[in-house]
Amino acid sequence: MKGLILSGGKGTRLRPLTYTRAKQLLPLANRPVLFYAIDALVEAGISEIGIIVGDTFAEIEETVSSATCWDQEVAFEFIHQPQPLGLAHAVITAEPFLGADPFVMFLGDNLIGDSLAPMAREFLAADNPYASQILLKRVANPSQFGVAELEADGGERPGAAVRVRRLIEKPKDPPSDLALVGVYFFDQRIHTATHAIKPSARGELEITDAIQWLIDQRQAVKATVLDSYWIDTGKMEDILDANRQVLARLEPSIDPTAHIAPDAALSGAVVVQAGARIENSVIRGPAIIGERAVIRDAFIGPFSSIYHDVQIEGSEVEYSIVLEHARIQNVQGRIDQSLIGRYAEVYTAPPRPRTHRLMLGDHSTTGLAPH
Repeated sequence: MKGLILSGGKGTRLRPLTYTRAKQLLPLANRPVLFYAIDALVEAGISEIGIIVGDTFAEIEETVSSATCWDQEVAFEFIHQPQPLGLAHAVITAEPFLGADPFVMFLGDNLIGDSLAPMAREFLAADNPYASQILLKRVANPSQFGVAELEADGGERPGAAVRVRRLIEKPKDPPSDLALVGVYFFDQRIHTATHAIKPSARGELEITDAIQWLIDQRQAVKATVLDSYWIDTGKMEDILDANRQVLARLEPSIDPTAHIAPDAALSGAVVVQAGARIENSVIRGPAIIGERAVIRDAFIGPFSSIYHDVQIEGSEVEYSIVLEHARIQNVQGRIDQSLIGRYAEVYTAPPRPRTHRLMLGDHSTTGLAPH
């Protein structure tokens, strides 16, 4: 079985951050979100992974190719999609890589809490009758997603599997609250389907239309409802939520090259990476402090990720992501639920607001008023 990760989107909902960085490389607990998709495939036993890339291909290829964080050898192939013309079009683009092999397609900005390993074993079984297997998750706003209608109510239980009757893309009147998660299992029959469908009203080849084509041709499609979380990290609040989920599983560790001063206090699951310095500060986990970061006279609260080479002095940060080389100095009032870009500078300037909630682009400079 092969893996196919889609990493060609432009990330328009995360601008201005994604003007200068691929959205799939935004870090969760100081690792690119794309790496968690790779983790899921590797954990399922997949060692051949194609990555669909677009305009940000150079940055993605360099980041993935230089990584050494997987226990087994993984062969990556980077597949350029000239234009983002839909998920089914991505499958067509990847046909030379995929061949006739079964594969898992994973959207590179999605995060799931369930293991794919048991699903992969079932899909590869000799007696598997299904052409595709899709993952579903209950959502409060199903009209914003592709939605599945199942053959029986029993399939709506978490972990249960049942055949799919039909799929509807962003229905005005959803037949269920079961949204398609950005992870799909396919065998070679999907290639016939992707060539048979026509572009949707938005001019894209929709993967939901391709799966529906299989159903219409009496090919069995199975759905499994996720037990755990699913997050599409398309907006700032989703990135912060995904970061929270990853940090919640964090095991505390301190690199031997990190400097923790006697007047610093660390509590809970805190990771301090190589060369970081923490002086006269309180760090409450789960939190991660990146390589060569300097935390001085500061408070870092739970569910915070501080990336490498960040400086935070005389300030408080909680439930936030601070990207590399950012500087936060002498801010009065806690920075909360914020995403701060590379090389951004945040400091105190009059007049004062009572709270601060920020989404700053790379290289930005912002003055925040004191109390």
